[in-house]
Amino acid sequence: MKILLIGGTGQVGSEIRLVAENNNIECVSPTSSELDITNQSSVNSIIENNLPLDYIVNASAYTAVDKAEDEEELATKINRDGSQYLAQACVEQKIPLLHISTDYVFDGCADTPYKENSPTNPLGVYGKSKLEGEQAIRDCLPEHIILRTAWVYGSHGNNFVKTMLKLGRQRSELNVVSDQYGCPTAAADIAEAVVSIVIQMQTNPNNRWGTYHFCSRDSTHWADFAKSIFSLSKTVDPEYPNVTVNPIPSSEYPTKAARPNYSVLDCSKIEQLYTITPPNWLISLKRDIPNILKNI
Repeated sequence: MKILLIGGTGQVGSEIRLVAENNNIECVSPTSSELDITNQSSVNSIIENNLPLDYIVNASAYTAVDKAEDEEELATKINRDGSQYLAQACVEQKIPLLHISTDYVFDGCADTPYKENSPTNPLGVYGKSKLEGEQAIRDCLPEHIILRTAWVYGSHGNNFVKTMLKLGRQRSELNVVSDQYGCPTAAADIAEAVVSIVIQMQTNPNNRWGTYHFCSRDSTHWADFAKSIFSLSKTVDPEYPNVTVNPIPSSEYPTKAARPNYSVLDCSKIEQLYTITPPNWLISLKRDIPNILKNI
């Protein structure tokens, strides 16, 4: 099997490359200098130059949530237009597309886990551009998987876990928001889900196209997430400093872009149709903390 991976140097893309290799999948991943996802000709060219392809996986995105409020045009070009260009090229070449999306398509006003067909209502530019990217794919390419995830962390890129670990070496006390709930999800687990879907669709398509949710089981808030990060880090490295986490309301930590207060996703559909069971977030965090500590 051969896949074209867009965004292969990001925190999820880097893990997809590893999992693909472990499953004997040929994974072609162009660099940003080789592919400009905001340019239709560039997208067409990279696909044509790598044919034949069994699948295209789009793990690229503009993800700077606050910065997007000032760079709406760029965020939209990458998240909406880039997704549309990929989908159109997939139609022409008859290649399925797996596209990674986000919990930010929801407004966070729910109090029960969001299903794939729950009403969307993004709060900011990032979520709006990602939702428009989803719709652009649905409008032209039936053979697609849109995989929404949330609270992503890993060894690569920038994320909450790495930020906490860096700050913990600089400060003995941190204030962390405690009224925003979600499911911390390891990039490595997302990669396993992506490759599992690709393999299953290759061997048994069975018309399981559409939108799916994948995030870790059980929810928490940012402050408790931070406490777990520091506790596990201390277990791995006894020399890691002691850090006190003070829970605060989000009103005391204003950000340029509003965040959903509730980002828990219902993953029962992917469990039923792909037999992919998300792991508990704390188990994955415990597994990944040693490696993340080495990469900060």
